[in-house]
Amino acid sequence: MFDVNKVDAVIEKHGAEQRALTAMLQDIQSEYNYLPREALERIAQKMNLPLIQVYQVAKFYKAFSLEPRGKHSITVCLGTACHVRGGVAIADQVGRLLGVKPGETTKDRRFSFDTVNCLGCCALGPVMVVDGQYYGKMAASKVERVLQKYMEEEVAANA
Repeated sequence: MFDVNKVDAVIEKHGAEQRALTAMLQDIQSEYNYLPREALERIAQKMNLPLIQVYQVAKFYKAFSLEPRGKHSITVCLGTACHVRGGVAIADQVGRLLGVKPGETTKDRRFSFDTVNCLGCCALGPVMVVDGQYYGKMAASKVERVLQKYMEEEVAANA
């Protein structure tokens, strides 16, 4: 839920200077797991910037999302090394198990799924990353076990 006071605190923390815009957006995304429209409007208003300028920065960087993201972030590498070692099968399995395509978030907002062209660890390929944890030498048959670990952690946290 959007809280104008939180956004104002971020703006105050960084100062209403244009060079701090990216840092502000990072803080807001950390808070909400995406960039709510209301937050972008508030930043534009408080910094005296055109809203389109704030949106351009938010759209330029792949790290930012204008749509709500899942609690857990899953990335599968489809670069050349990972591709030839089964990256596509891993991505297909993730999509099948979660019921989403790359670039989408599950309806319950537990998982967001993306593919990338390279993670820079080709020797470990194929690679899947969940919440910053790298799973190298991955196989489609291992995907369900990895995802189950994150599902079980969440159930335990809510118990």
